[in-house]
Amino acid sequence: MLTCQRSLFTLPDDEHYLNCAYMGPLMKSVEAAGVEGLRRKVNPRGISSGEFFTGPDALRERFAALINTSPERVALVPAVSYAVAIAANNMRLGRGRNVVLPGEEFPSNVYAWRDQCERDGAELRSVDRPLDVQSVGAAWNTRFLEAIDSQTELVTLTEAHWTDGTLFDLEAIGARAREVGAFYLVDGTQSIGALPFDFQRVAPDLLVCAGYKFLLGPYQMGFAVLGDRLMDGEPFEKTWIGRENSEDFAHLIDYRPGYRPGARRFDVGEHSNLITVPMLDESIRQIMEWGVENIQEYCVSLGGVLAGALDGKGDFTIAPPEERGAHMFGVKVPDPDTVPAIMEELARRKVFVSQRGTSVRISPNVYNTPENMVALAEALIAAVK
Repeated sequence: MLTCQRSLFTLPDDEHYLNCAYMGPLMKSVEAAGVEGLRRKVNPRGISSGEFFTGPDALRERFAALINTSPERVALVPAVSYAVAIAANNMRLGRGRNVVLPGEEFPSNVYAWRDQCERDGAELRSVDRPLDVQSVGAAWNTRFLEAIDSQTELVTLTEAHWTDGTLFDLEAIGARAREVGAFYLVDGTQSIGALPFDFQRVAPDLLVCAGYKFLLGPYQMGFAVLGDRLMDGEPFEKTWIGRENSEDFAHLIDYRPGYRPGARRFDVGEHSNLITVPMLDESIRQIMEWGVENIQEYCVSLGGVLAGALDGKGDFTIAPPEERGAHMFGVKVPDPDTVPAIMEELARRKVFVSQRGTSVRISPNVYNTPENMVALAEALIAAVK
């Protein structure tokens, strides 16, 4: 079993950072990669033109290996909203058609579709979280599948809901989307890096993923992974580096109509960042060395410590393990109105988590210790009292 990796991070011993779903901390090796890139930029004389391509392609290969797909499907993007725009730019929603997404979805995966539905006369069909049911995850998945019908143009969702980690059955939902001919978009930002993901099994038309959360990388670096239906689409940004033969700097003004192979046409401009590209490449390398399954197993053990420390100490509710990820889950208290005060008490005790909706969202990772979970439990108990 994977052991605690806190020594690879620079985290204060008297703080309990359980907020990876907000922002993952950088490992020392990732920090070093960024510093080295910064030093090279101080005097760029030694930076060759080939490095505009080799670093990004190495990162493409690394992420492709992590999620079991071809690097030719991977584009480098700065944000989830940018990746979502790739799909939006290549889709038109017919009047009377619909887009299906979960209720309380993260805004980056809502605004583009809300605007497009208004423009094209389509329905934005939000499937709300079931209330007052024994098994929220199972009921939500059922309702989500039932919302997909013959008029559905797009199905889009996160693998683990960002407010409390509720898991959606991506394979079943994808099968239903393909059955009605709908496009299928998955946001893996709150799961990839801590929960196993297989692109070939899930088979989305587009996978989007930011790099600064569970991939433990820098801000403004992420991925768009394209399926066959979008691979030959039209990029909305007309970059020079996405064009065929852009490697030949001596002939860049021989303007080309075609694009570089695979998904590279969708890369954001200036993606060849000598600072952030090596940082994200190093963080994913380390994650793969640990093994994503082992990371999830380690988080399971931390969750067990929390459950034991809370047992019999208050009316706290945590969804059953089969309905959520161990790396991100919500703790509910009897009175939701007390959550802001609870958050203040946790921060006073240097326990750092997030409030999302009516949940106290906990998101541990390999740098956390059993002592962090005990501190969290003690803070929750004291705050409720």
